[in-house]
Amino acid sequence: MRPTFSLRFLQPTRRMMRPVPNEEQAAHTVSQRLRRLKKIPPELIPLGIVVSFAVGAACFSIGRKFVVDKNLRLSRQNRPKEESPHGHGEEKSDH
Repeated sequence: MRPTFSLRFLQPTRRMMRPVPNEEQAAHTVSQRLRRLKKIPPELIPLGIVVSFAVGAACFSIGRKFVVDKNLRLSRQNRPKEESPHGHGEEKSDH
């Protein structure tokens, strides 16, 4: 008896029946991971340099903004005192 068309899709494929391959990243030491950096294509090295410079410049810029700008509020100021136990400073209405 042959399986129907819909039951064929429920059977595991041959690829799924094979054993699971070992992971390339399993239990590598730091030196082994550094050796893998040699496998990076040389065309991507300038891109990595430009992106890392841009991220560094952005971090420097936002850090400088937080330190130098005196008009920037980094925390809340002049908050009204909370009168209700539920927070938000709203009074509870009787409905």
